[in-house]
Amino acid sequence: MIDLGLSKLALIGVVALVVVGPERLPKVARMAGTLFGRAQRYINDVKSEVSREIELEELRKVQKEMQEAASNVEQTIAQNMSEVEKEVSEAFTNPLLDTPMPDRQVVKAKDFRKKKLARNSAVPSWYKKQTGRKTHVLSGAARVAKYRPASAARKTTASFH
Repeated sequence: MIDLGLSKLALIGVVALVVVGPERLPKVARMAGTLFGRAQRYINDVKSEVSREIELEELRKVQKEMQEAASNVEQTIAQNMSEVEKEVSEAFTNPLLDTPMPDRQVVKAKDFRKKKLARNSAVPSWYKKQTGRKTHVLSGAARVAKYRPASAARKTTASFH
């Protein structure tokens, strides 16, 4: 950059005082200051924009590399899955009859999984009792009959007749 020392600034000030005059010098100095500030802001904006673009380009490169890696992993997984499916289908094929094994075993396995899920996901009754949760639901009429004394129940039924 331009090397401006104190002596050079003083020389510029004296020349400006002589050329512009003492009455217009503060106005010109203020205008020069605002123009210099604008120029600095513009240069800083350009620098930040260039650095942002460089960062974006680097991010795009990284994203592209990650997408390529992900597609490679996806292809590898798909190949492995197809190999496993092929091996499983070969394992479930009866080599003597060259026919697949019955689907009954598959249905049994699904039923077993459903029952196991129901057993494991259900909340135990001891926990319901401990936390005060209801273990079974009563209808409205059953609740009324349960919590109303027998003498009060007879009086209300007698008044309806």
